[in-house]
Amino acid sequence: PQVKAFVTQDIPLYHNLEMKHLPGADPELVLLSFRYEELERIPLSDMTREEINQLVQELGFYRKETPDAPVPEEFQFAPAKPLPILLPPQAPTTDGRTPPKWGKEERPDL
Repeated sequence: PQVKAFVTQDIPLYHNLEMKHLPGADPELVLLSFRYEELERIPLSDMTREEINQLVQELGFYRKETPDAPVPEEFQFAPAKPLPILLPPQAPTTDGRTPPKWGKEERPDL
């Protein structure tokens, strides 16, 4: 009953959260990448409605006040995380040591 209440009453309030009914399947939250590749499956059967809501918000889903309320610009792609910037591997210096890794705030040239 807890999962059913979440599905019927709470899912419509979340941006980018969809319900797909699979007859006979145990309820689970399936997290997908922006390319719709499966990232993780989280079983929901033993969770309370409150626990599911907390989990979904911790994962970064935006909860609206009403189902048709506007979503702020900064949450349009939520819960997507920015893509990591891939840096090339550091080559050892002539003395065989690897140069230090600098943070952006420590590098005035960036």
